[in-house]
Amino acid sequence: MTLRLHGIPNCDTVKRARAWLTEQGRAHEFIDFKKAGASRADLERWAAAVGWEKLLNRQGTTWRKLAPEVQAGVTDASSAVQLMQAQTSVIKRPVVEWPDGSVTVGFSPEVWQAKRAG
Repeated sequence: MTLRLHGIPNCDTVKRARAWLTEQGRAHEFIDFKKAGASRADLERWAAAVGWEKLLNRQGTTWRKLAPEVQAGVTDASSAVQLMQAQTSVIKRPVVEWPDGSVTVGFSPEVWQAKRAG
């Protein structure tokens, strides 16, 4: 399996993550949420791997712009996945699917270096 990095190209964290992978000589496939979206199956798998609370970005502009009743309706994995599929900008980025089958969310050079060594 190829390392797959999911995100939005103009996101600063995604830019740093992609640059780091390139600097490390780590080949990867970039999947743009804006163009490809995120399948329900992928979202459910990621939520199962890392927890829906970690996958849902409640700090971002998109979340803050949602109506309070929409925010209040996100109470479990199913409702979170439904929102993330409809509004991919509320997915914390980047989501990385590693060749070993694991999933990480966010950019952490320390964690990623350990993945490389492992």
